[in-house]
Amino acid sequence: MSCIENINYEILIQGASFKESSEYIRAHFTEYYEVQPGYRLFENYLIGVPPVTIGVEGDDVIFPYTKPCRGTFLLRAEGKEEIEKLRALPKQKR
Repeated sequence: MSCIENINYEILIQGASFKESSEYIRAHFTEYYEVQPGYRLFENYLIGVPPVTIGVEGDDVIFPYTKPCRGTFLLRAEGKEEIEKLRALPKQKR
């Protein structure tokens, strides 16, 4: 398992709830995906209130990540391979 600290990321929101993170992604990014908790992103399992919303902009992935004892952060990181995996997911009804 990889540590999230091993990737280069930008913190967009610190201390956000999962609902706030999802609303932010939906309001600021036209491409987004919904996954279930436990989805692997950057070799890390995401936790959260289902569905977990992940945004895409250019080569960047925008996602909520909970750091133990530190809370939930909305992060932005380059992830071309992760975007390919998201785009390959079965289409969901919206």
